[in-house]
Amino acid sequence: MPRPHPKEFRDDVVAIARQGETPIKQIAKDFGISESCLRNWLHQADVEAGAKPGVTKSESAELREARKRVRLLEQENQVLRRAAAYFAQAHLPGK
Repeated sequence: MPRPHPKEFRDDVVAIARQGETPIKQIAKDFGISESCLRNWLHQADVEAGAKPGVTKSESAELREARKRVRLLEQENQVLRRAAAYFAQAHLPGK
């Protein structure tokens, strides 16, 4: 897995690419990253700025936390259902 680049580095490269003076291919080569990586950074920067539709990093983190919370609540609910069924059997006549 490639090493993650610091946010400041990504921001600087995106700013240089947005100036439009140098082709993206050359900028990527100069900074030692792939052209597709730079295009992904540019796209994500546009999403974060609201210029393009998509999920921002903060929305993605919030969604991830919400899914984690839902999973936990579903597990707790399942435990409560099983406990209720167990205790309901204890009060059946004839036992």
